[in-house]
Amino acid sequence: MTSTIGGEEMDQRQAVVDGYKQLISSGLGTGSSGNLSVRSDDGMLITPTGVLAEDLTASQLVQLSLEGEAVIGQLLPSSEWHMHAAVYRDRPEIQAVVHCHSRYATILACDHRPIPAVHYMIAVTESDEIPVAPYATFGTVALAESIIGGLRGRLASLLANHGQIAIGRDLPQAMRVASEVEELAAIYWGSLAIGGGKTLSAQSMNEVRTAFVTYGQQRED
Repeated sequence: MTSTIGGEEMDQRQAVVDGYKQLISSGLGTGSSGNLSVRSDDGMLITPTGVLAEDLTASQLVQLSLEGEAVIGQLLPSSEWHMHAAVYRDRPEIQAVVHCHSRYATILACDHRPIPAVHYMIAVTESDEIPVAPYATFGTVALAESIIGGLRGRLASLLANHGQIAIGRDLPQAMRVASEVEELAAIYWGSLAIGGGKTLSAQSMNEVRTAFVTYGQQRED
């Protein structure tokens, strides 16, 4: 597999680099944990393994086919590339994937506890619940297969004893979903500490989705 980086692809690469730096600076990850990708003409562009956000450059991103074929001479891709590729194969409308070990989402994931509709902003995930995908070893095909069912019809899932995954029709959406999942996890964790949150009804959530059509998926202060 060979590749020449053009101007449009370089812009796409820089967007991924900026997104990864934002992921770490916003507290959704630490060190070189977490990984981002975007769909490309040849498969996907994904962050390399073991490179700190502060050191990452656009040229270090890995061009990878959805079968794992890489351009010769590149850095090694994230160990979670199977998970990203599985999403792109299963969901042709999805253009970006964000995976991270954000603190509160990971706490709930370690308890195998889905996030219910305790706050209306869960609608950002296009579902009334953020499920927990069954545990599988990181970086494996088994983990990739574990997440697919739970992500169908929604934009986020927790990964048992691991973290969270967020997807989007573009990178900004996937980043917003990942951030919102962490906020929802913190809210739910806090509600459990004082006896458990009261979930919104299906009717209430339908009303939220209708309202989102008119003002967009924006958090209210």
